[in-house]
Amino acid sequence: MPSGVDLDSPQMTTAEMTRDEVAAEAAAGADLTGRRLNGLDLSGLDLSEAVLRAARLNGTNLAGADLTGALLDQAWLIGADLTGAKLSEASLFQTQFLKANLAGADLSGSRAAANFTGADLTGASFVGADLSADMKNQSMGLMRGVLRQVRAEGADFTGANLMRADLEFARLRGANFTNADLSMATLGGADLSGAEMGGARLLNADLTSTRLNGLVKVDEAELAKARNLDRAIRDD
Repeated sequence: MPSGVDLDSPQMTTAEMTRDEVAAEAAAGADLTGRRLNGLDLSGLDLSEAVLRAARLNGTNLAGADLTGALLDQAWLIGADLTGAKLSEASLFQTQFLKANLAGADLSGSRAAANFTGADLTGASFVGADLSADMKNQSMGLMRGVLRQVRAEGADFTGANLMRADLEFARLRGANFTNADLSMATLGGADLSGAEMGGARLLNADLTSTRLNGLVKVDEAELAKARNLDRAIRDD
């Protein structure tokens, strides 16, 4: 998260529009870039293809909302409720989802180099999503999917690009990583117990203190390409 940001400021805690105004503007295809929408109840709204770049949506209720194809780059959704929301094909570059609830959300096909630290991703779909690092734009540091300390049991990462993603201390029990690319990802302290790993790529992934019990369809030769496998926790 960018340093020096005052999360208690009016920019981060108040709203300048009502639910009805947001719905009307979204229906008209308006640009909601940078608007303050903190704490609003926008649950179930159709915000597909909406432009919400750098919008403030901290603590906003977006449960069941349709954000398919929405542009949410650099938007703030700290503590937001996106339970069951549709975010497929959305652009989520540098989006802040700290401690947000995305249980059951659909982020398939999204560009999700976002910060999900402490978020609830239980049962969420990242099928075909791109959470990999942006190697072309590093002026502000390495922009990548950050899933530190997330709860993501049963999440689906089938075919997802997680190259260089940060999954340290993530709870990933029973998650599906079939054909996912975890090359150079950091998985220190993560719990992958019972995860499905068929076709997953693990070249130089850091497995320090990673729990690997009961992996499904894991390719042992591919697992051997990871770093610090000897420091992983594996009883089977």
